[in-house]
Amino acid sequence: MALTAEARAFLDAHAVGHLATTGADGAPHVVPLCYARIDDRLYFVADDKPKRRGPRALKRLANIAANPRVALVVDDYDADWSRLAYLLLHLDAEAVDDPVEYAGALAALRQRYPQYRQMTLEAATHPMVRMTPRRWHLWRAHPRP
Repeated sequence: MALTAEARAFLDAHAVGHLATTGADGAPHVVPLCYARIDDRLYFVADDKPKRRGPRALKRLANIAANPRVALVVDDYDADWSRLAYLLLHLDAEAVDDPVEYAGALAALRQRYPQYRQMTLEAATHPMVRMTPRRWHLWRAHPRP
């Protein structure tokens, strides 16, 4: 399901979303996520932020391998509830194996997040995931003028 210009703009205006995955056991797992959008696809990389067992051992990656159906929510929260908004995406996730696609997604992530420019991120050690929307819903407490 293609995103509208408004949904793309909402994604681009936010720096973090919350990714929900489930493993083979059906248990939900939700983590904050840095992402980049290229057309209607979203990408994330297992980066070098501190991790207990390294980027390849992330639970979200194991869950995606077991069940590629994921959800991402990007939201605006405000004490003034008339300003609330969110975009909920249901996506199909899969590892990026193509080196050209990996390089393009990494460039997009580095453009959005200067921290990634300082990290040596390579396909062999830092898996990249592509997420393609199946359906989505953008909600606002009040429509934009």
